[in-house]
Parts: sequence; C-alpha cells; structure tokens
Amino acid sequence: MNHRVGIIGCGQLARMMAQEGQALGLEFAFIALGKENVTCVKGLGEIVRAGEAPDPAALYQALGSPEVITTEREDVPLDLLRALEDFCPVYPRPDAVAKTQHRLREKLSLLESGIPVAPFLPAGDAHEISRAIRYLGYPAFIKACESGYDGKNQWRIDSPAQLEKIRGEIGNLPCVVEKGVPFTREVSIIGVRSASGETRTYAMAENLHVNGTLLVSRAPVPQRDDEQLDTAHRYLETLLRDWDYVGVLAMECFVTASGVLVNELAPRVHNSGHWSLGGAATSQFANHLRAILDMPLGDTHCDRPAAMVNMLGIDTAPETPNEGVWVYGKSPRPGRKLGHVLLLDEVSARLDRRVEQLLAELYPERQTRLAASA
Repeated sequence: MNHRVGIIGCGQLARMMAQEGQALGLEFAFIALGKENVTCVKGLGEIVRAGEAPDPAALYQALGSPEVITTEREDVPLDLLRALEDFCPVYPRPDAVAKTQHRLREKLSLLESGIPVAPFLPAGDAHEISRAIRYLGYPAFIKACESGYDGKNQWRIDSPAQLEKIRGEIGNLPCVVEKGVPFTREVSIIGVRSASGETRTYAMAENLHVNGTLLVSRAPVPQRDDEQLDTAHRYLETLLRDWDYVGVLAMECFVTASGVLVNELAPRVHNSGHWSLGGAATSQFANHLRAILDMPLGDTHCDRPAAMVNMLGIDTAPETPNEGVWVYGKSPRPGRKLGHVLLLDEVSARLDRRVEQLLAELYPERQTRLAASA
C-alpha cells in the first residue's frame, strides 16, 4: 500500500512536492482553502475544498485518510491544523507554524533561542510607529505582523516626510518596526529534520531580491566565510532542536559587519532552495516528504555551483542554455512567480556569466546584474 500525504495548499510548492514524491511512490491529496486556484496541482491527486468551517473528520476522510498532513505555506488556519492532529500527525507542528506566521512571535521565539535579529520594536498604530522610528532611527522598515511577503505590507522609511506620506496606507496595522542594518549580502540556509530526529542542511545560498521578491539564488554562497557559515548552521540546528521541528525549515539572514542576523523564517520548502531540484542529490521537496514520513533523509550535498532564476511575470521557457525549466501553470500577472530556471556549472565565474545572460534575456529592460543590490 502506498503512503498517502495530505497537503494544505494548491500552489507551486505543493505541485513540486507532489512531483518529487512520485519517485518515492507516494500518493497525494490537497486541501484548497476558500476560493484558492487549484490549477497547479490538477492531475497530481485528489483536491478537496475546505469551506469556512470545515468538519475535520469529514475533511480527513475526503483526503483519503492520509498518514501525515503538511502545508505548503504558513498562512493557514491554526485551528484546522490542530484539529487534524486528532487523526494523523501534522508536520511541521502547528506550534512552529504559529510562530512563523506572526512576525513579532517569530522574532521573540528567535531571541528566546539566543539567535540575534535586527533591533526592532512592536507597533500597533501610527503613534507607536512614529515613536519606534524616533528611537531606532532612519532608515527603518515597517513590516506587518501577518500577511507580509514578497514586499507586500512592508515599507522602507527614510524620512519623516516619507512616513507621513504612507501613514494612511499603514493605518492601525499591527506591525514590527525594524532598524535598517547595513549588510554585505542576503543569504538563506535550509535545514530538514525527520520525525525521529535525523537532521541535514543544504548549502547556504546568496539571494538577490528585486522590489522585495526573490530573483536569483546562488549556491553555495560564492566567496563564503567559514565562520559565518558555521554560525548560520548552528542557528538553524538550534531552532530545529528547540522547536522539535519536523520537515523543511528555511532561514533567511543578513550578513553584517558584526555577524549574521536572522531576518525571517519559513516553515516549509522555500523559493531559495529550488536550486536543489538539480543541484543536490535529494531536493528539498523530496527530503521534506522523507522527513514527515520518518524515512531516512537523502544526500543534501551541492557538488557544483548552482543558480536558480525566478520567472517573474514570464511563463515562456527561455532560449538561454540551462539545466531545467519549471513552469507552474499559473495565470500570468506582472511580477508573479510563474516558474524558475536552473543553471549548473563546474566553474563559478562561468555560472555568473550564464546567470547574467539569462537575466538579460528574461528582463532586458532592467539591466539586472548578479552583484547588484535591491
């Protein structure tokens, strides 16, 4: 009898998880929340729509009684996750998801584990935001506690005039105000922990963002600092242990003159780990499934330089030579993640040139360069 996995969410992460799980002989069923579009996962398993107040027992049966349930995103109802635990394990555990879906809870949880973050203050209205910025100084970043991703519900503030201009847009949104810290690079590292406690980590990736959205991930980090790498590994392993975490956990960081600061976490497979689909013996998607089913974890080693380039608003495969194109089947929209391209090369400098060539084809109007900051 094949193992069956239930996945909450029907986007591209669920799609790639199911595609990678086919090689493991797994069956899948998907929970679509609300009016969620299900195009990405059509043909990959049963799709069950959950209403406003779904009955957990009926939902579990409709999924085909999976032996484990996971999620492709953190923005999921916690009461549903906890109710489904009455029928089978839910990984990552709902308590871990709760920490990561609220920015203030996440930062406090990081500090509780002794992991440094940028200086910050919570704020619940315009007065508290102004007071926080006066204390922290400019530049500052206002980030909504919930539903803030890919640059959405996030604002950089460089002056009192700029704050006044967006005051109405922010309203009384519960948020965190962060001090802008100078950094030399943005990096991420992905770890995975099985239900029985086996742990592995992937190579650290350097990330380039444009308007708050990831554009390029490059692994391993070029010209990496071993001390910084060891520090990031230690932080991630601390979280996996302290949270009794099961599944893939992604940790995004700033590298500063004073060390590594953790920016945010994702309790799921992550965009900056898509390079592992061809750049590692076992992808993050396959290892997430192995972890939640308590199977032995696969090799995460990156044996040659790899790069992933997001296709933002683009759903046509590029002509630039590459090692793989994934198109998600989503309806086109400017700036939307519609797919990604994988590049692998034995020579790091040559890979950089190939990435620039690909970016020039995909985004000729931007003159984007790998070394640019955004």
